[in-house]
Amino acid sequence: MSVNSLPHALLRSALISLLTFTLVASPMGMAQTQSSGQSSSKPPDQSVPAAGGPQGDTGSIAVPKKKENEKPPERTPRLKNPEGMPDYSLSVNVPLVNVDVSVLTRDGQFIPGLKKENFRVLEDGAPQAITGFNQSEAPITAVLLLEFASTNYSFLNDMMSAAYTFTASLKPEDYIAVVSYDMKPEIVVDFTQDKRQVAAGLNSLRMPGFRETNLFDALFDTIDRVENIEGRKYIVLISTGCDSFSKLTYDKILAKVKNTKETTIYTVGTGQALRLYAESHGLTGYLPCTGANFSEAAVRMDFLQADNQMNTFARMTGGKAYFPRFQGEMPGIFSDIAQTIRNQYTIAYHPSNTKQDGSYRKLKIELVDDKGGPLRVVNEKGKPIKYQIVAREGYKAKQVVE
Repeated sequence: MSVNSLPHALLRSALISLLTFTLVASPMGMAQTQSSGQSSSKPPDQSVPAAGGPQGDTGSIAVPKKKENEKPPERTPRLKNPEGMPDYSLSVNVPLVNVDVSVLTRDGQFIPGLKKENFRVLEDGAPQAITGFNQSEAPITAVLLLEFASTNYSFLNDMMSAAYTFTASLKPEDYIAVVSYDMKPEIVVDFTQDKRQVAAGLNSLRMPGFRETNLFDALFDTIDRVENIEGRKYIVLISTGCDSFSKLTYDKILAKVKNTKETTIYTVGTGQALRLYAESHGLTGYLPCTGANFSEAAVRMDFLQADNQMNTFARMTGGKAYFPRFQGEMPGIFSDIAQTIRNQYTIAYHPSNTKQDGSYRKLKIELVDDKGGPLRVVNEKGKPIKYQIVAREGYKAKQVVE
């Protein structure tokens, strides 16, 4: 059948179909023609698709869309120092006061078993809140300070007897140093735990060279040396208590003793038996104390002043003073000292007076019962016993430099 024989309507329909197919397939052919020929100057379409991000090799990369009218989070402003000034940090030191307290019977026996609630601490009359409390028995760190001068053989003999007795009471964990003095202090044995070294140092004290007894200078120097040692320290002073011509006055050594920290002084007076004999026979003038006064009344006054000084040094630091008349008292004295310093209560508190002005604060320790009244201590038979509280009389507050 020829084309001319087809009906006119059928031919027209075939032409329309052919034209429609050509228009649909032509874009791919155009793209191929353009790629094989001159490159198009139009950049590729980089518009963000509906997925929220640009197109990648595997599809659209999603990017979260920002909300309309959304504000960025506010940052806390940081305060800066004025220009030219360095950064500073502020710190506050809250002072802590530690007080060692011994509660002893009349015979010097330690009373154990007391609780935190049984103690009341008064600083300048104001009660303080106790924050730390414990009872401990620990090794000791002590200096044996000895008067070694050619004054009288009886004084020297009492000193050596007391020193050997103290050495015999030491324990292996104790640290002990020996210092002797006449015109000036001299370290005989530095701190050691070896009792043999201490005994050897005492054996070397045989021939004193001078008659002078400069107690104030020696005590000041010893306190100065032990202040840099951490922890609780003790000074056992065995002396007549007399001072010949120290460079320091009594007021200055008293101020030094007041300002000591964590240092307790125990004093043992020598020559008591000879002094009593001399006083009863009118021979006191033959026992000069300071080396200047030889009249009986003046020498007696010197010795009374010496005893008072020994008492003051011990009392102000929380220690005790002993004045034995016989050598047989020495073991009991040093047993009492060892029991006191090895067994004690340690109280800690933050003072209500927080001023760091270097002032001297007076302390008073009391024992109270549950109702706040005086504590009643009884023995095994239920009978009340008298007791004494041994603690330092005060302390010097920290001085802040303006």
